[in-house]
Amino acid sequence: MNLFKLIRVSVLSLTALMGLVSCAGKGGGVASDKQPSQDQDEEVQMGQEVFDQLKAKGEIIESSPLYDQLKPVADAITKAAQPRYNHPFKFYLVHETQPNAFATPGGNVYVVDSLLYFVKNTEELAGTLCHEVSHTIHHDTVTLMEKQQQLEKREVGAAVLLGPTRAHVLAILLLGKLHSLSYSRDVESRADLTGSDVCAATDYNPWGLVWLFQDFKNAQIGQIPQLLSDHPDDQNRVQTLEEHFRKDSAVFGKFNPDPKSATSFVVTKNVPEVFLH
Repeated sequence: MNLFKLIRVSVLSLTALMGLVSCAGKGGGVASDKQPSQDQDEEVQMGQEVFDQLKAKGEIIESSPLYDQLKPVADAITKAAQPRYNHPFKFYLVHETQPNAFATPGGNVYVVDSLLYFVKNTEELAGTLCHEVSHTIHHDTVTLMEKQQQLEKREVGAAVLLGPTRAHVLAILLLGKLHSLSYSRDVESRADLTGSDVCAATDYNPWGLVWLFQDFKNAQIGQIPQLLSDHPDDQNRVQTLEEHFRKDSAVFGKFNPDPKSATSFVVTKNVPEVFLH
């Protein structure tokens, strides 16, 4: 699972749990006057919440020459992936130090600007973004949140029994987070496979994700994209992808597995970025 998602799930869980404990201690609370629209899709609501948080933190890039290089790849992926999902995909650049990309429910895909400097070719970028789009196609974040909600029910009960101190609440939430990490390994593998299918449909070489895994071996820790550093068993993921390619040679047979065939991707450093406020 993407680390951003995991942190967000934990923060939301902790906030909700502390709020329930606080209300229990005071004998009640005040409900928010901002209720979600009943006819608004739940995934859109979740995605909008993340967008608002990133905007408030000043991380979303509104305009930059980097979009000129991202747009052709994003447009091709959108065209191939859109029939698989019922909300429009939208790509945003964000500014963070570690190379990364993450997708949220509702169709938003966030590409960290430093990822454009990390990838060596267009195929690696396409493979990364196809992988993240696949999480949205599979509704992985929604599934994870549903699991978290089930854990929260036990967390609240345990907190009351333990005496709701901050340390106890954090410890319980950590246990819930471990469950999520265990589940996410299968989720990541499935996103790899669907991502390769989406890449093939765009005519970007799906071997790009394999090449990214191989580059991972030589990367410094601070430069490793989050989708790789969360799950260091990259060799197993490479083998699963290669088997997938072999089984469907009609689709994947036309793509060259040699990274020397890749399309170079070079981004000018220190380009201007204007942030959305």
